[in-house]
Amino acid sequence: MNAREILISGANELNITLSAEQIQLFLDYLHILQVWNTKINLTSIKDKKEIVIRHFLDSLTIFHFVEGESRVLDIGSGAGFPGIPLKIANPSIEVTLLDSTQKKVYFLSDVIRKLRLKRITAVCARAESEDNGVQRYYYDFVISRAVGTVDKLIEISKPYMVDDGEIILMRGKSGLEEWSNSKVVSKEFRLLKFSDLVLPYSRQRRVILVVGR
Repeated sequence: MNAREILISGANELNITLSAEQIQLFLDYLHILQVWNTKINLTSIKDKKEIVIRHFLDSLTIFHFVEGESRVLDIGSGAGFPGIPLKIANPSIEVTLLDSTQKKVYFLSDVIRKLRLKRITAVCARAESEDNGVQRYYYDFVISRAVGTVDKLIEISKPYMVDDGEIILMRGKSGLEEWSNSKVVSKEFRLLKFSDLVLPYSRQRRVILVVGR
């Protein structure tokens, strides 16, 4: 199977149907990523099929947790995961990609421009900074993909979410154990739902924690 076929089949396995236009956007994103990756370190994964599996499909594992037309903040977006794949798969959401590395933000802005994506912006700043220009108490979902500890991520996510907002943490196989061992969150946050799955075309387990007040 080639990268396109894996994308379509893997998305179907996640109960996501991609249109021909969306599939092409993913393939264009893949091309831009590979070109930029020769200049700056965006991902250690070079193979097209592995990028589709371990970045695109991995990002889409939270697709059904993010409601349509919601406002989403992706903390530590890096090369755009999971924010850009989510935006491609669900154009109705509003997305802010937040990363502290300027070169990566240049890349994200280039992807947004070349794919002609609307209602998505890339911001270079640290989430912990109080004057980073990212709107507080605004986002329905704050998402993060394997960046930092559960406690730290919830602490830095809190200022950005609406009162009934949710934090979606994408973790590895020990995700539930990490939640059980967390010290800060039990006082204010609870686990609303979770998913424990195996990434399509991979043996890697993914645990998704959806947290709210």
